[in-house]
Amino acid sequence: MCGIVGGYGAMEPETAARMMGRISHRGPDDDGLVEVAGNTLGHRRLSIVDVEGGKQPLLKPDEGLYLVGNGEVYNHEEILETLEDRSMSTRSDNEVALRLVAERGPDALSGLLGMYAFLIAGEDGTFIAARDPVGIKPLYWAKRDGLVRFASEMRAFDEDWQPSVESFPPGHYWTPEEGLVRFGRAVPEEGDLEPFDGPGEPGAPIPGGILEKVRDRLIRTVERQMMGDVPVGVFLSGGLDSSLVAAIAARWYERRGERLKTFAVGLEDSPDLLAARAVAEHLGTEHHESVYTAEDALAVLPEVVRVIESFDPSLVRSAVPNYILSEFTAKHVKVVLTGEGADEIFAGYEYLEDFRTEEDLHAELVRTIEGLHDLNLQRADRVTMAHGLEARVPFLELDMISLGLSLPAGWKLAGEDQPEKRLLRQAFDGWLPHDFLWRKKAQFGDGSGASSVLKDRMEASVTEEEFERERNDVDPPLRTREEAAYYRVFAEGLGDVRPKRVISRFATA
Repeated sequence: MCGIVGGYGAMEPETAARMMGRISHRGPDDDGLVEVAGNTLGHRRLSIVDVEGGKQPLLKPDEGLYLVGNGEVYNHEEILETLEDRSMSTRSDNEVALRLVAERGPDALSGLLGMYAFLIAGEDGTFIAARDPVGIKPLYWAKRDGLVRFASEMRAFDEDWQPSVESFPPGHYWTPEEGLVRFGRAVPEEGDLEPFDGPGEPGAPIPGGILEKVRDRLIRTVERQMMGDVPVGVFLSGGLDSSLVAAIAARWYERRGERLKTFAVGLEDSPDLLAARAVAEHLGTEHHESVYTAEDALAVLPEVVRVIESFDPSLVRSAVPNYILSEFTAKHVKVVLTGEGADEIFAGYEYLEDFRTEEDLHAELVRTIEGLHDLNLQRADRVTMAHGLEARVPFLELDMISLGLSLPAGWKLAGEDQPEKRLLRQAFDGWLPHDFLWRKKAQFGDGSGASSVLKDRMEASVTEEEFERERNDVDPPLRTREEAAYYRVFAEGLGDVRPKRVISRFATA
């Protein structure tokens, strides 16, 4: 995990240095900068794979091709075995991506499983920018006067470039010759879904073979994401998703004679904290807790808004405890697994209980997954990388999404006497005590105690008169006084950024 900057076209060394300096938190271990045929690549490194030898920019000498990358390629060893030239100069998974593109072109990125943003430049003038299909890793770009600049965060861009900043679209690569080209999708197209048939009524029995396939796929995905040369921990909220990830990772470590480290956060005696403590005890993990107060949450709030580069209230509320947790966790490990994405795949949100047909529910799940890159995933990336901590999201690996969305949505319909995520709970029967396996979902900000702390205080900081005067400063307009309070903080550092180009907002505030 790292931070990258780049420029197609002339960029002054001082500009590159400024941009890299603004995202130094993403890569506190090392930095690298190269100018190639008039183009620039910059890198801030968080050393996880090939700690000693994986310095970037990476180079394929015989082709004069350089790469800087942010993220991980989990199937890099399998990809390497398919290449004609396997003579690696490092053990970096990002070098495999460089060699893949050099050998087969950028369309071959579709074969990667992982989370990544890459910038590639060649001595022959080649320039390629690419972002993973789900948009797990961030990438922004800005075009002006024939020049194009790229960075992992909006804050990296100089103020005069901010009005031009846009979110680079997931699943695309860009070259100056071809422009934007799609190479992958978060959600498989209809013909690429795995074939399953089943009844659509809520409560209809789910075949045991289906449950086994879901269980095996998640186990494989989590274990693949244990890669690296440093310990991997788990954010454990005590909810179903993170508890299942922790259960799989704990067994992986147990087979190696080691213990998994788990991390939880909350107000004293908050539901998430108590549940996580109980799950950790059951799994036998080395458990760590960060207990905060209401004043602690309010104290970090302005910095959290600046860090996540968003002012959406739901995002901010969940980001505050995550930020506190990340700061604490980074003292112990460099990498954590999280449960992000399970609610979107297996219909875990309470509002989804209002959907009564398979077609409507499936369409909503597709919509939410395709929008994650600048909502939940933006929050998850920023709060962790603010402290030099890498967060991995097993539920959002492409083959996990493919399986989840191929399953009949009728098995995910919830309602009275039909708990949400029944399919996932049944698939892991016996892995957790019954009370934990069937625990009712709580939003992270609610379960950790953050929402009750933040909402009223922030709303009270903006009067009705101020809200009416300021709400149209944003397109679309600000929705609540709480959101107006967060926007004030956002505008202090990114006031020239056009929110509509870079920020999604939840349907309700």
